[in-house]
Amino acid sequence: MSTPLPGSSDVIIKEGPFVYLSDWDGTITTQDSNDYLIDNFGMGKENREKLNEDILSHKLNFRDAFYEMLRSVSKAKSFYECMEILKRDIVLDPGFSDFYFWAKMNNIPVIIVSSGMAPFIRSVLSKLIGEEEAKNIDIISNDVKFNDPEGKDWEIVYRHPESGFGHDKSKAILPYRDLPQPPTLFFSGDGVSDMSAAKHADHLYVRKEKDLEKYCVAQNIPYTPFDTFTNIKNYVIDAINKKE
Repeated sequence: MSTPLPGSSDVIIKEGPFVYLSDWDGTITTQDSNDYLIDNFGMGKENREKLNEDILSHKLNFRDAFYEMLRSVSKAKSFYECMEILKRDIVLDPGFSDFYFWAKMNNIPVIIVSSGMAPFIRSVLSKLIGEEEAKNIDIISNDVKFNDPEGKDWEIVYRHPESGFGHDKSKAILPYRDLPQPPTLFFSGDGVSDMSAAKHADHLYVRKEKDLEKYCVAQNIPYTPFDTFTNIKNYVIDAINKKE
């Protein structure tokens, strides 16, 4: 298990013919945990959606807009309060657990590539797939900074603060292309934070009617829409069968 911290390696290289990378919020979970916090305890849904539209139209970059969104939450809730809220209210896509354990059984690495924060992700995973699996699943994400001992004043720490994405997810994918025998790469996502990765997977799965789908349509990026990871499992099996 490897969870690089900001400033360390941005890619987890796994051996084998197939590697599955996925966004977390709104992709593996049915609801984006950050959006949930922002809409209910921060600036609210209307303001968040306006910022997302500004990101899609390139008026703002994701890094700055997302920082502003999360700071609106941190003014109202401590980090640990947020963690308990997410453990209580966020659930996995109904097909993810089956997909994850199927992939594990078939030696297909599953790597979470998230613009969220690792402590939030692991806390939700520990409740939903068990503590042992949550400890061992690979996550490449941002981190969190506490400005006081109690975690009442907190802020996101970006993996790539120099990038307009904050976390440039393409850095988790592109090094695979330089391997002597590059694997087939799968990637799934749903939102604006996944735009940097969308062009680089061999198979891109996009949650239906979300912002990433709008982006792929506008940029003519080939993708396969999905409703649940049950769909994705079938798509991956089909892609593997065709490859073999």
